[in-house]
Amino acid sequence: MPTDPHRFERLKLTVQLIVALCLTSAAAAGQSGGAAGPSGTLKAQLAPSAKSAASNSNQDAPLTLTLEDALRRARMYSPQFQAAVTAAKMARENVVQSRASLLPSADYTMQDLTTQGNGILPSGRFVTNDGVHVYRAWGVFRQTISADTFTLAGYRRATAAEDLARAQQQIARRGLNVTVTAAYYGLVVAERQYTTAQQSRDYARRSLNVSRELEKGGEVAHSDVITFEIQDNQQQQAFHEAKLAMENARLNLAVLLFPDFNQNFNVVDDLDTSPPLPTLVDAMNMAAAGNPEVRTAMAALRESRYGVSQARAAFLPTLSFDVDYGIEANALALRSRASAFPEAGKLPNLGFFVTATLSVPVWHWGATFSKLRQAEYQRRQARADLSFAQRQVLKNLYSYYNEARTARAELSTLESSANLAAEGLRLNTLRYKAGDTTVLDLLNAENTLTQARNSYATGLARYRLALANLQTLTGSF
Repeated sequence: MPTDPHRFERLKLTVQLIVALCLTSAAAAGQSGGAAGPSGTLKAQLAPSAKSAASNSNQDAPLTLTLEDALRRARMYSPQFQAAVTAAKMARENVVQSRASLLPSADYTMQDLTTQGNGILPSGRFVTNDGVHVYRAWGVFRQTISADTFTLAGYRRATAAEDLARAQQQIARRGLNVTVTAAYYGLVVAERQYTTAQQSRDYARRSLNVSRELEKGGEVAHSDVITFEIQDNQQQQAFHEAKLAMENARLNLAVLLFPDFNQNFNVVDDLDTSPPLPTLVDAMNMAAAGNPEVRTAMAALRESRYGVSQARAAFLPTLSFDVDYGIEANALALRSRASAFPEAGKLPNLGFFVTATLSVPVWHWGATFSKLRQAEYQRRQARADLSFAQRQVLKNLYSYYNEARTARAELSTLESSANLAAEGLRLNTLRYKAGDTTVLDLLNAENTLTQARNSYATGLARYRLALANLQTLTGSF
């Protein structure tokens, strides 16, 4: 029969029309389903997170971070550490302000004093003025001299407070290092344990397959197959638990390192390259030279001592000088006629006057003595804090060093156990295939290998965390 040359074109247009109608219906259904309501609100709340996750997974390559990278990022986004940095900066500004308070100050003021007239006298209704219009253009120089000016107690107290704030900033920095180190190597250990759980699951599946083959040949009983099936189920459950632990460890680290809760990153596994441990003598020398806890206590003691000096200075007189230089006249000019004495002609307006004030404290209802007692109480407490800080640092130094030394000494044993467990599993697998061992021996070998590898990874992370704790006292080494 004849073939229609346009049949194919008509068929193509029909298919395109059907597809367009289907897409239009789907879009309309989606718009009606996205109407206002609880589901619509939830979608609006989750949209930014979903969009961020999609962009991180599809567009950006994973960010690879070392421990130093993680520490640097954590210092940028940690509110506690940034608060310590802000406190140190504010303490520095207090030093600047305290130093400025000891020096003369200069100000400029300009005023126009307009007085209501009375129609008779040129000075107007206010007797304090000599004319209806009075203009003031002054440069004011002020200097206060007190006991604090000579002892510099206020300035030195501010510098001690700055030292205190900087020491607390260092404490916050080292504490943050411990937190980030624990989270960082927590993720590394979780990833290793996830890999171990995956291998253990594969071992269990392989053992199950071997037992089934041996059962077909009549070499093992069906009870062995049942035992391996139970082992396979348990390893599958352990694999899911390890995956969950790894995801939680990633979340714990992500909240410290990123402002937008980014999870698209990898960490460098450097657990096998553990840094050396210094000798105890070296650690004690480093702690004595740069321990922030002792520095904090010493700065607090210095601050309290200068506080006592300031409190005692309040009992002494204070002398202040105010020098005003400029114009106070009925016209804003260097020479003008005075409203009260116009017959005197134009007189010079530019001049100065000096005000010297001596303030002698006499009676303040015991407030001055109370402030002095408060300062002495604070100094007494600062001395006790310093003594305790020195003892606490010495105790923590021995404790952290012993922890690091023990963790480091156990690494070789844990590594040897992991290697021996791997060899034991290989030998028990061969023996089981040859019929020379029982199913329980093979299962025990598999579990021993899993525990040995996890213990080795945990031991490596323990040593790194012990070093981080020790460095809170000694600084980096």
